[in-house]
Amino acid sequence: MEKVDDFYQSVLSFYDNASKHANVSEGIISQIRSCNSVYRMRYPIQSAKGKIKVIEAYRVQHSHHRLPTKGGIRYSNHVNQDEVMALATLMSFKCAIVDVPFGGAKGGVKINPWEHSEYELEKITRRYTVELVKRNMMGPSIDVPAPDYGTGAREMAWIYDTYRAFNEKEIDAAGCVTGKPVSQGGIRGRTEATGRGVFYGIREACTYKDDMEAIGLTQGIKDKTIVIQGLGNVGSFSGTICQDEGGAKIVGVGEVEGAIYDKNGIDIHKLLKYRKKNKTILGYPGATSYDKEKRDIVMEFPCDILIPAALENQIHKKNAKKVKAKIIAEAANGPITSEAEAILNKKGVMILPDVFLNAGGVTVSYFEWLKNLSHIRFGRMDKRFNENTYSAFVDLIERSTGKKIGKQERDFLTKGGDEIDLVRSGLEETMITAYTAIRAIKKRKKNIDLRTAAFVNAIEKIGSDYSTMGIFP
Repeated sequence: MEKVDDFYQSVLSFYDNASKHANVSEGIISQIRSCNSVYRMRYPIQSAKGKIKVIEAYRVQHSHHRLPTKGGIRYSNHVNQDEVMALATLMSFKCAIVDVPFGGAKGGVKINPWEHSEYELEKITRRYTVELVKRNMMGPSIDVPAPDYGTGAREMAWIYDTYRAFNEKEIDAAGCVTGKPVSQGGIRGRTEATGRGVFYGIREACTYKDDMEAIGLTQGIKDKTIVIQGLGNVGSFSGTICQDEGGAKIVGVGEVEGAIYDKNGIDIHKLLKYRKKNKTILGYPGATSYDKEKRDIVMEFPCDILIPAALENQIHKKNAKKVKAKIIAEAANGPITSEAEAILNKKGVMILPDVFLNAGGVTVSYFEWLKNLSHIRFGRMDKRFNENTYSAFVDLIERSTGKKIGKQERDFLTKGGDEIDLVRSGLEETMITAYTAIRAIKKRKKNIDLRTAAFVNAIEKIGSDYSTMGIFP
């Protein structure tokens, strides 16, 4: 397998290929290509047993064409500068594609979070926050972190609390970080956001009959067979929502302990309960199991749609030819290397690129940031008004027709939007609009794939921002 360090080079390769098709000047192309700020830090923490541990961490701000910059914080043993630079670069393009007004950023802490106690993780997280605050690299108008691999709402609450301690008079302090618990200014629907965005993106791509016929599939997501690599937050929500709301059939799943396959279908809800109880997906009833040594076979399972939802560089030049899927939906960041992509394109595989498909997280993070700045919960002002208005319409129809409708139907027709309803609606609209724009560029430019079209879309939007900032005559 290609080295993790090649991830950044793959991103640059995708960028360089797309920049040839973008209507942007060479100078701005060069500016967008580079990361603006790279901060590497080392700091000590004391464990519960009194031992001193030195932590290596990073924060990269790729582009300041829009502020604040935005990007998650990853806790992983594999974190290095190139990886964080690659992820920050992708974040800039991701935000541009879904029209979220942020520049891209990313953070990384080089630890295995499962090897540390909660006490140590809190120390590591709070000290990381202090390092950023001291250097003015964090704030609701500067740089706004979020969860990523190895982090979640708990870590975001620690970050918020630490930032607020240093900025106690800042009224918008809650906007310094997203992905917080709802009780701490978070937003409903954030936990599922990336996985739900993956579903909306796949569903939209499958609505185009001519595109599906070109790869030998029928229109729509219903009854499509899906294989998922990675049952973390993104993979589990992608699977459950594709199954429950899309009517797709999950036939294969891969995890760190191995892989399973069942052509008759795997109920993701039951699998998640099984894994929670048994600490493994292996041995799931009715499925063929492959142990840890053969776990990469998950990429080779026959299916319509393959969803890599783990880490980068999972599909590379050595296994790309063995992929049997007609569609690869990149729920993870950078799961396909540039060399593998060339092989897959020749095979006629449709690739739904990460810079579009997993943008659900940053989209809903944007909604949370807006909620924090406006200091009001979505739906609070108009939910009851809408319910009363819809109820009046139903009453009018009942009087006019002389017929009554059932309580269940009335409740459905008169329901006002709760926060989670509005978040899901906004996310759905964002993903549909973004895919429509990417597909239009692909059709217009001809002979380019969806990833190139997505990058062109982002480059031209960012380039337009730079051109109107007043720094170029």
